[in-house]
Formats: sequence, C-alpha cells, structure tokens
Amino acid sequence: MRQFAIMISAALAIHLAPPASADDYGGKNGVLPLGTQIDNDVLLQPREVFSSDAHGGSKPYIVKLGDLAFNSPSILGGVARQAGISCGTCHINATTNARFFIPGMSSRPGNFDPTGPVFNPDANDHVVDPVTIPSLRGVRSLAPYGHNGRYASLGDFVHAVIVNEFAGPEPSPLLQEAIVAYLQDVDFLPNPRLGPLGHLVGHTTDSEKRGEALFSKPFPGDSTMSCAACHRPSAAFVDHQQHDVGTGGLFKTPTLLDANFNAPYFHDGRYDSYDQVVAYFDHTFALGLSAEDRQDLTAYLTAVGGGERPYERDGVALRMREIDEFDSVLDQAVARNDSTIVALSVDTIGRELREFAEQFPARKDVTASGGEEQRGAARAALKDLVLQLRAVGLAVGEQGGDAAQAKLAAYHDGLAKDVAILTAAEPYSLFDPAIHDAHFAAMRQLFSSAIDPRDAGRIPADRD
Repeated sequence: MRQFAIMISAALAIHLAPPASADDYGGKNGVLPLGTQIDNDVLLQPREVFSSDAHGGSKPYIVKLGDLAFNSPSILGGVARQAGISCGTCHINATTNARFFIPGMSSRPGNFDPTGPVFNPDANDHVVDPVTIPSLRGVRSLAPYGHNGRYASLGDFVHAVIVNEFAGPEPSPLLQEAIVAYLQDVDFLPNPRLGPLGHLVGHTTDSEKRGEALFSKPFPGDSTMSCAACHRPSAAFVDHQQHDVGTGGLFKTPTLLDANFNAPYFHDGRYDSYDQVVAYFDHTFALGLSAEDRQDLTAYLTAVGGGERPYERDGVALRMREIDEFDSVLDQAVARNDSTIVALSVDTIGRELREFAEQFPARKDVTASGGEEQRGAARAALKDLVLQLRAVGLAVGEQGGDAAQAKLAAYHDGLAKDVAILTAAEPYSLFDPAIHDAHFAAMRQLFSSAIDPRDAGRIPADRD
C-alpha cells in the first residue's frame, strides 16, 4: 500500500487534490517500468505462523532481526531501494504476492523473471522466462531451493536473491544467518484436516475420500508413477526431487500444503485453479479421468491445501505488533552500540511508520470525509515518531551510551502514547472497508482518466 506515489501524485496534482497511496504505479521516482504493480492494497493480510511461538516460546533476537532485514529495501541494490522493494514485497509475510507484476519481467500477475533487466542488468539473460513467486511457509522442509532446485541450502538461495537477482551488496554473515533463521521459523498454517502422516482425518466428504484414493493410484502408462509418488503426504507433500512434467524442463516438486493460498500454479504460474492443474495432468499423462474424478481430485487438493485463519485484518493493532517486533531489534542494537544494525532498524522502522501514516488520508484529501481532526493527529503523531527515531540513530552514531538510551526512551514513550491517537483515527482510515474501497476506487479512476504516461515520474508529489 505504500506506493502509487509518483503517478498518483501526478494525477492528483492535475486535479489540485492531495496525493494518496495506491496500488498501480510506474515506479517510485520512475525507476520501474510503466504499468508496474507492486503493492497489496487489500485489508486481509497473510497470517504468519512461527514455529517458536507454536512451541510456547518467543521468537529469538536472530529471528526478529531476520524479519526486519527481510522487510528492508536497504539490503538490496539501488533500483530496489529506490522503489522501496524488499524481500517482503514479493513474499508478503513470507508468502506470495499474487498481484506482483513488472512489464518485461512478468508474463502475468504473480510471476517474475529473476534474470530480467530491471534490478540487475549484469544478470540479464535476455530471455523472458518468469517463475511464480513461491510461498516461503514451511521452507525449512522444502529443500532444495529455487524452482529448478539449484540451491542446496537456504543460505545459498538467500545470498543469490540478494546479490544476483537484486544487485544488493554482499550481506554480512549475521544478516544472512538472520534471514535464514527467520524463514526457518515461519511455519505452515495449521490444517486440522490432515493427520501426522498427511492423510485426511475427521469429517471427510465422499468426494475427498475418492480424491485421496485417486491421488495414490498408479498412472495407467507407468505403474511407478502417481501423484503421491512425488507429492508424498508424509513428507510435506514433496520428494525433494526435480521432475519434467512437460512444462519445459526439470523443476522441483512443490508442496501442496497451504496451496489454496498460493495461486497461480506451476513454475511459471500458467494455471489459476486446481481444476486446470488436474486437467493438465489428465491430458498430459493420459490418466483417463472422468468429470467426477477430476472433481474428486480437486476436492482432495482443496482439503490438503487449506489452513486455519489464513488471513488477518490489517489495522492499527497489526501494524503496531510488527513495529513492536522491529523495535525489539533496535533496543538490543542500541544497548550494544551496534551502529550497523541501528541504521538498518531506523531505516526499516521509519519506512513502516511512514507507510502507516499514509493509511490516514490527509485533511485535504477529497476521497475521504469525516474524522479530519483524528486523521490529522494520527499523521502528525507518526511523522513525529519518525523524527524521534532518526534522533536515536544520530545519537548512536555521534554520542552513544546514555544519550542514545535517552533518545530511545523518548521514542518508546511517544509510541506508547500514540496508540490511543491511532486507535481513535482508525474508523476514519483506510483500515475501514468502506473508506478503503471508496478511496482506492477514486484513485484508480483518477489515475486512468487524468494521467499522461509521459508525465509519470516527472511531477513531484504534494506534501502535507
């Protein structure tokens, strides 16, 4: 939700109205191709489930640091940093971003060519071959990594994404270790439909039972092959191998866990639904499935791919929870006088706070009405927190010790006091479904009717 910046600002400037956050944009400061779609302006956000939490513990510092780095554009190369793109942009809460689309690097929303020309021209292979953005839930159980399984370790995969795909600087061993720790802690959603060995349990429909039997049934042309031979129910529905299923090469077996929330499907995202996937395998491997068989397999896949509470409602509480997690990293970094991690924390948390402020439309924003005083107070409070946060970073760099701790204490006091202000403004913010939908509908209408693509990136954004 943080972007749309330049293009929307241009359209709004034409109409003498204030800028607003929105979803489609030509790249912040014009650094991405026109028609790029990055952000996820929906109110339901993917829920993160952590193994450490599930086992009654709390997330270790290294996991929290990895989460912060994962959501920081500053660890990537120049284009990504300018556009405000982080690992978490493509992998929202370590899942997918089915709306991600960059012309010339995507063939459809939800896929991306990591060897395209935008982020790292040196890695450009001049072949447009995008792959789907995978969910990273349960990734510790899904080696090898990459769609073609070319990375044996998660650390190698993380390093390649940062340095090769996004032209980022060589990550420190600590940051690479932290990102790996974070990803290894992100778990699959609980699915009460599945037993310990991956079999359906509890109340199961006749169609799901028939689908489960078909899933393990040998293929007519090769008795050693079946769906379950590669998607092993007892092993997170993977076999850790690469296979050619007629889609243009060897690709590793994807898990079916949480798959209901991971469309589009196949390595290149060519299919939107299970019934299309089933139809492909039926045709390609001459399975001879009846219409009922296809429906049964689809019912089974839906049962396997489900999960409890897959989404959380975006709002003040959710935003404050994430900021609190990141703040705990800042606290320890200040205590250790670790200027590198303090700088990373200040930059990342500052971005979060500025994005948070954009959820409260400015007073002069004609797309929102009501609660002008509350919205103004929320924006002012968050902007003041950004200034206090910067003061923490400067104190660590220039003074350290007691001065930095005093600035940090002032920041925390301000954050605690601002919760009431933000909560009071929430009913008038983009967290309200009616205001949210009206706001973005107006922005898209304004964008489509007013902006000249030649002006994108050239008209400066208004300031409050």
